[in-house]
Amino acid sequence: MAQDNTPIALITGGSRGLGRSMALHLADRGVDLVITYNSNSGAADDVVKQATAKGRKAVALQLDASDTASFGAFAERLASELKQTFGRDHFDYLVNNAGTGLHKPLAETTEAEFDSLMNLHVKGPFFFTQKLLTLLNDGGRILNVSSGLARFTLPGYGAYAMMKGAIEVLTRYQAKELGARKITVNTLAPGAIETDFGGGTVRDNKQVNAMIASVTALGRVGLPDDVGAAVAMLLSPDSAWITAQRIEVSGGQSI
Repeated sequence: MAQDNTPIALITGGSRGLGRSMALHLADRGVDLVITYNSNSGAADDVVKQATAKGRKAVALQLDASDTASFGAFAERLASELKQTFGRDHFDYLVNNAGTGLHKPLAETTEAEFDSLMNLHVKGPFFFTQKLLTLLNDGGRILNVSSGLARFTLPGYGAYAMMKGAIEVLTRYQAKELGARKITVNTLAPGAIETDFGGGTVRDNKQVNAMIASVTALGRVGLPDDVGAAVAMLLSPDSAWITAQRIEVSGGQSI
């Protein structure tokens, strides 16, 4: 029997928000899925059910994306799941999406809050990717999620934004070093999106929503599907010659 060559995407933080939209858009394009979740297994199971209903294979695995000590064991679980569920030894697309926000002035940000951001947004993607490189197919894709806040500034997001700046530099170095394996690496930088991220302020606060829409070229705040569709595009075969790039999906926010 010929091996199934359906591409497999691994999305961290794939149970909610942008990660959920990414997963379902990829499923619509015929991509099988491994999503990770931190604590909400019910939400993760719902994404798996929806992807399965679209005719895709999908599994959800628990992961604390800030706990680097757990990544070795996760890689072993992933290798087992790839064989058991997908009949494969490797996967094709890695999306480093998991994250949380912090809105606090620089003068009030504590060292513990800084370290928490660093562990999740910088150390996490760095060492998680490192652990999974042997499981990622040659010719595969890595997409690191940054933020429009690494380009424009909004007071209170300095610590969070500097972590995303680090990710954008990491992307370029990964693209250079993994190019010999024909692996492309790019940065996806969403603008403000209506999700529960950061307590759902952009989605639920009408004043904040209107303020952002007023400085956005396309005249509205982004929706999860705007980002999910962009990810599906960037992981499609048509994007194979794009690497080391920062692609902002913000509707022209603060240009």
